[in-house]
Order: sequence, then C-alpha cells, then structure tokens
Amino acid sequence: MLILRTAFNVLVASTAMLLWPPLERSESVLVRAVIDGDTIDVSQFGRVQLLGVTAATPLANEARDKLTGLVWHRWVRLESDAEKSRGRRRGVAYVITGDGVCVNTVLAREGLVRVTAVRSQARFDELKEAEAEAQRLEKGIWSRTASGKSPGYTRRPEKRRSSW
Repeated sequence: MLILRTAFNVLVASTAMLLWPPLERSESVLVRAVIDGDTIDVSQFGRVQLLGVTAATPLANEARDKLTGLVWHRWVRLESDAEKSRGRRRGVAYVITGDGVCVNTVLAREGLVRVTAVRSQARFDELKEAEAEAQRLEKGIWSRTASGKSPGYTRRPEKRRSSW
C-alpha cells in the first residue's frame, strides 16, 4: 500500500510540473522582521505575505511566534506563482528555509493558519494535505475546546454568584 501511495504521489507531482506554470524563485533574502502570523519583511523586497495561507485570528500571536522562530534573521528563498506575480499581488510568496522546508506548509500543519490557496497554485495539494493533517490531529485552530464545541468556539466565563 505504501508503494502505491508513493507511486501515486510521484505521478501527481510529475503531472503538476507539466501542467502548472513554473515558480519564480528569488535568491536568498534575509528576513528583517516578522510583521504578523502571515507577513514578513525581507531585504530587497520589503513586505511579503505568505502565499496560499492566512493567519487564523484566534491564534494570531501563536502563528507570529512560530513564524518568528522559523525565519527571523535567517536567509530564505521566496517562490511565487509566475501568473500571480505578474498581476496585482506582487508581495505574495511561498517562503522556503535554507533546508528546503516550506514555511507556509509548516504553519498549516500546526493549525496556525487557514489554507486559502486555489487549485491552480503550485503548492495547493501540499497545503491542503497539511491542513487536513492538522484537522485530523486537532491541532491549533482545529483543536476541540473543553466543552466539546467546534473549533473557534470560545466559552463565556461563568458569572460569579454573590455570597449573599
């Protein structure tokens, strides 16, 4: 079964490389600052938003902290879909660390961002698979609260009764 799954993944990746437009890759750039859970500031380009994801409001601070730990004052590469970068969305990219890890995917796998990618984007399947894993393992925004309510539910504090 593992061999079939691996063969299928290779087939999908090969097909994707033929059908989807190539990614534009930057040279390594230094991350000067982390603005929020899905935006960084890099040398040469300024502000760059992570492509295909958006930071989840309930865990915005956690997403920012994780992103800071992964990329702040480090050299990264930026990859953008060729068709997206020619249009109105110049400051949007996949952020790749020095060891080849896609930061966008890491944040999705931790349940700290929601995937907003569309099927035509190069890393769509990778991001959706990471988000599905976070949902399955109930991580981050997909975790259940103590009350068993759906993700994003915040329990109201109980009112204190007077001692009278």
